[in-house]
Amino acid sequence: MTATDPTTHPSRTVLVTGSTSGIGAATARTLADQGWSLVVTGRDASRGAAVVAEIERGGGRATFVASDLAGPPDSLRVFARAAVDAAGGRLDAVVHNAALCPPVDTVSLTDDDLEATLAVNIRAPHVLTAALAPAMAARGQGAIVVIGSWMAHVGHAFVGLYSATKAAEIQLARSWAAEFGPAGVRVNTVSPGATRTPVNAGAGDIVAQMTAGTPAGRPGTPEEIAAAVAAPPPGSPLSGCPGRPRRGPCPRAGCRR
Repeated sequence: MTATDPTTHPSRTVLVTGSTSGIGAATARTLADQGWSLVVTGRDASRGAAVVAEIERGGGRATFVASDLAGPPDSLRVFARAAVDAAGGRLDAVVHNAALCPPVDTVSLTDDDLEATLAVNIRAPHVLTAALAPAMAARGQGAIVVIGSWMAHVGHAFVGLYSATKAAEIQLARSWAAEFGPAGVRVNTVSPGATRTPVNAGAGDIVAQMTAGTPAGRPGTPEEIAAAVAAPPPGSPLSGCPGRPRRGPCPRAGCRR
């Protein structure tokens, strides 16, 4: 989660979308432990306040800014400005974590869920990156991390729209790495395998079956995914990498995720 080494900057700040629970909250806590100042965001102010309080109890710095990432582009730009203001006028990094995953097949997907999922999973990261990355590029340093999914890399008879949006996000990350990388902005993805989160807490048997044949033989945890987000060492040139935490090395040369 470092760019041309913003970890040495006294006011390194990061926005983590969807950070009021699950992988997003774990990422916020992990980065706070590393000294980052967090902008926590989501729709639920009470859960956001709880994450902020937990970080502050641990000696970290965090603030909550409410967001509706399904909103129109103009409202997303307003949110981006509010996040920068909450961070003290500068964001060194952004983690695109928020996502919707309608638990249905293609035929059962409603029009409302289709529109909302496309908005949150693709439009929001695109608009926020367009709003935030130029300032990072102008400073010559910054970091963008996209939380993808293992489902973006395989065909699946269920949650096909979610898989497609995650594949689109991963491709956006590759393009952003090419676009902003020459200016010192690192862009990477982390594609978790099946991970135990509040979203799938009631699907224990299914998640267990999905992970039985993996090297670890169990689901991942939000904390393990958060560690992958924060993994690149200071000054690392790693960019454009589709990291896939899977309890083993990434096959891509140079990738530590």
